[in-house]
Amino acid sequence: MADLLMIESWLQSTGLMLPPLLRDGGHRYVLVARDPDLYRLPGGEPHPVLSLASEVVVAETNDDALLAAARAVAARRRIDGVLTTCDYYLPAVALVAEELGLPGAPADVLRTATRKHLVRQVLAAAGVPDVPFAVAATWDQAHKAAADLGYPVVVKPVDMNSGTGVRKVADETGLAVAFAEATAPERNTRDQPLERLALLERVLEGPEYSVESVTRDGVTRVLGITAKSVAEPGAEAGSGFVESGHLFPAPLAPDERDAIERHVVAVLGAVGLTHGISHTEVRVTTSGPRLIELNPRQGGGYIFELVRLVTGFNPLQVLVDLALGREPVPGPAVAKSAAVTFLLPPSDGVVREVRGARRLADDDRVLSHETPSAGRVVRQGDNNERIGHVLVVDRTGHRAKAWSDELVAGLDVRIEAAHLASTR
Repeated sequence: MADLLMIESWLQSTGLMLPPLLRDGGHRYVLVARDPDLYRLPGGEPHPVLSLASEVVVAETNDDALLAAARAVAARRRIDGVLTTCDYYLPAVALVAEELGLPGAPADVLRTATRKHLVRQVLAAAGVPDVPFAVAATWDQAHKAAADLGYPVVVKPVDMNSGTGVRKVADETGLAVAFAEATAPERNTRDQPLERLALLERVLEGPEYSVESVTRDGVTRVLGITAKSVAEPGAEAGSGFVESGHLFPAPLAPDERDAIERHVVAVLGAVGLTHGISHTEVRVTTSGPRLIELNPRQGGGYIFELVRLVTGFNPLQVLVDLALGREPVPGPAVAKSAAVTFLLPPSDGVVREVRGARRLADDDRVLSHETPSAGRVVRQGDNNERIGHVLVVDRTGHRAKAWSDELVAGLDVRIEAAHLASTR
């Protein structure tokens, strides 16, 4: 049994799955949170991250008060490791681990790795092939950068996640909308101040993949590569990227796989990541693999589950093992391929009904599924606006993605567009 310090958590996906994993592994954890009332399920009952904690410490987690709270906890009970599932607190976890002398990545490395523009800058300094980019704090800087890079360009905030504020724009009108969206918010959803900088990048063409890796003592082990389906935006102002599905393992030739893995290892080395799990997104262009984004955490969008089903490595268990300084060990694999396809809103509005969902419960290929309930307000946007999913496995072959796509295509989401104005 180990005792861990958990600094905040996501509410969905990994945030729901990590607490029971810790409990079932015989571990205990102290949750440090600035606002425990945040951790509620839709029905109002306590979130598992709250209800399964052995202790809840209320402290400000966005400044130096966190270090004082962590020291106080460690002074009265043993703490064996520090972790979080929430991207926004990865640098804080690293700081606390350093303070308590526990396993973790250097805090300055985590600060770089969670800032998109800083990652681009260290890649340029290290000579790692990358996409042309520019950073803009003002409209004049953004206008000049877009002209220099050449339209279309991708615009994104440097310190947000889940595709929030990521836009592809084709002209100055679109740029103005995207720049404002990237730089206007002053704080993120956890009340942390944002840098309010826009990163502009030349558009990358080619298939998209993510590489799921474990780095320990400076040595990176690639667990596998995920093929990602992306709903490409149009050229209109405000158009964004939405990941519409994932397949693991990606169907790649050996030389393609090797090239992607080498590039990701070079990226992680340039950033200086010596310890931790990572989810690195790339596109394979005609010039070779190029970084989209580095995420020093487990993959979201059920990728962590696809990896577990096919390789036996549960990325959440790997997260725990690394926090405790242990070598991750795989469990049993149950499938040759696994895939998830997301249900995207066909338009803005209110869900009237979803037809075709009943058959999912009786399909033994389906491991999990979710569809929206009637009355839910839905909008087209980033990855946060996905409204459901179907996750399937193929235990003997590589048909998982074809099956999940087929099952989602069989769902009919009826939207009442006229009701949207009254729900905003």
